[in-house]
Amino acid sequence: MTQEEMKKLVGQAALAYVQPDTIIGVGTGSTVNHFIDALASIKDQIKAAVSSSEASTARLQALGIHVMDLNEVTEFDIYVDGADEINGGAALTREKIVSAVAKRFICIADATKEVDVLGQFPLPVEVIPLAREYVTRELRKLGGDPVYREGVITDNHCQILDVHGLEIRDAKGMETLINQIPGVVTVGLFAHRGADVALIGSPEGVKTIEK
Repeated sequence: MTQEEMKKLVGQAALAYVQPDTIIGVGTGSTVNHFIDALASIKDQIKAAVSSSEASTARLQALGIHVMDLNEVTEFDIYVDGADEINGGAALTREKIVSAVAKRFICIADATKEVDVLGQFPLPVEVIPLAREYVTRELRKLGGDPVYREGVITDNHCQILDVHGLEIRDAKGMETLINQIPGVVTVGLFAHRGADVALIGSPEGVKTIEK
C-alpha cells in the first residue's frame, strides 16, 4: 500500500466521527485533502465546515461544502487535521485556533509519521517577517538549525522557519519556550492541545489511539 493510499484510508475513516447536522472543523494538508474529498460524499448531512486555511476553504467550496467563518461559530464537535509527526504545514496558527474551539481533535496520519521521539521531521515555526533573523538566533540557542522556507507566505502574511536537528522529549515545555520568543506567532507543536483521537493508516489498516 502506498503512502497516498494510507492517507486516503484515514481520511475516509475520519468520517465515522462526523455527526449529522453538525459543523466540522477542517485542517490543512495532503492527508486532510482526502478527508475533505470523503466529506463531500455526506455534505448534505452536515451544516457546514470551518477551515484552517485558504487552501482548504477553496477545496471545500469547490466540492459544494458551505464554509463558515470561525467568528460565526461558538463551538463545534470535531476538528480533523493531519500531522508532520505524531507520537503517542504552514497553516499552523489557524490550525491551533480552530482546534481550540472544537470539543474533540481528530488527528489523521499515515504510518510514516509515527515516531518515538519528536524531531525527526523539521519543526515549523511561524514568525513575523521583521523578527525572522532574531527568532533564528534564539532557536539556535535551543539547539535547532532553523531554515527559512523561502517563497512561502502564510495566510496570516507571516513567514515559516523549519527547525531541523531538535530532539523534543518535553513537547509541552518546548512549545511554551518557543511561543515565548518575541516575534513567534506560533510553533507547530500541538502538545498543550493534543489530539483526542489519532487515526494512523498503515498497510494493515487503520489504528485508533484515544487519549
